[in-house]
Formats: sequence, structure tokens, C-alpha cells
Amino acid sequence: MTLNHIQQLIAKGENDSLDFKKTISSASKIAKTMSSFANHKGGRLLVGVNDNGTISGVRSEDEKYMLDLAAQFFCKPEIELEIIEWEFGNRTVIECIIPEGGNKPYYAKDEEGKWWVHIRVKDKSLLASKVVVDVLKRATNPKDTLIKYSKHEEGLLQYLDKNDKITTKQLCKLLNISRWRAQKMLINLVSAGVIRNHTTEKEEYFTLS
Repeated sequence: MTLNHIQQLIAKGENDSLDFKKTISSASKIAKTMSSFANHKGGRLLVGVNDNGTISGVRSEDEKYMLDLAAQFFCKPEIELEIIEWEFGNRTVIECIIPEGGNKPYYAKDEEGKWWVHIRVKDKSLLASKVVVDVLKRATNPKDTLIKYSKHEEGLLQYLDKNDKITTKQLCKLLNISRWRAQKMLINLVSAGVIRNHTTEKEEYFTLS
């Protein structure tokens, strides 16, 4: 690979597998991004690159220390990184490659010491819902998902056949069931590939696959 490799990445802009960081000031914040990539399909961090794609450069040893600290102590399970340094004149850019995790879900520890699961959606690392966390757990430890098509499942599928999407709150109201029961049903149907979940910054919703 050559420097052109980095220039091509920058030209693509931030997305679900690429994130730019001018510097790394917080191990907990970068762990959030790392874990979201591990929970997704993997991704890359370009450190020393501004949000607009211009190269500012970094002090490589400081940044590499923060990356390793985040991966080892602020991510659970620990994430194995591949780190490559690129020189642009007198400016250094660090390419940090995060592989897709084989032991999902991956948690990131926040500044208060609490552990959270995040997922990558477009160019954002968003907090995962209980449904997403449980679906990730099942993907890591696959087992047959037996779906009993009761009146509840039938009611949900009939609704989605006529409507574009539904939220957990709407599902509870539609079927007059508890949030716990609704989440359990949604986890089963997402795991079986019958419906899809969509995480947004505002609200999670579900559609037919």
C-alpha cells in the first residue's frame, strides 16, 4: 500500500466503516467508536485527519498509547488492533484497523466506569438497544430460534404488511402487551431474519426484512 491508499480513504469520507479523528483526547470516547466497529463489520480510524478530510497530523507515540489503552482497558472483550503510520511530509497520520469482532457484543467503558454497547450506523456510533444487544449475543452463540406464530406475531406481521415500520412502544400499544414481551418477540423475529431493526439517534424501529 502507498500514501495514495490513505488519500483514497479520505476521499470516501466518514461512513459506517471509517472515522476521522484530529486527535485522541479520551480513551473512553475512542473505545466507543472501536467497539461499534467491532460490533459491526470492522472499520478504520484515521487519526490526524480533520472532519473535513484535511490532514493535520499527530504525535504518533501519544496517539498509539491512547489507542492501545482504549482497546485493552476500555473495551470488553479486548480488541486486537492493527496500527500503521503514514508520513505526509512532516505530518503523521495513524491508520488504526479494527476487525469485526468474533465475540459480540463488545462493550465500551464510559468516563463513569459504566459499560455500554454501541453499534455503527452510517458515520455515527450509537447506543445499542436491548433488542440489538440480545441479537448480537445470539449471532455469536447461534442456536435455533423457534418462533411460535401466535396471534401476537401474526398481528405484528399483518401491521408491517400494511405499514412501513413500527416502534417498540407502538407494538406494545397495538398488541396490548408489556415492553418485556414485545422485546422478546422482536429479538426472536430479528434473529430469525423475519424483520429488521433500524437504530437511529432518535428512536429504534422495525421493518419487514
